[in-house]
Amino acid sequence: MMKREVFKVEGDKIIRQRKHCPKCGEGVFLAEHKDRLSCGKCGYTEFKAKNA
Repeated sequence: MMKREVFKVEGDKIIRQRKHCPKCGEGVFLAEHKDRLSCGKCGYTEFKAKNA
């Protein structure tokens, strides 16, 4: 993961592109997979809703 994939700069503001892990806190981002978001540090997982 590169910094430019996680953050976006607009003018003088830095915008985070990915969600943080609710268990680990602000410094740990969730990895985005096809069907879920997961934390590599603690294993927390959120499954994406399937649109049927």
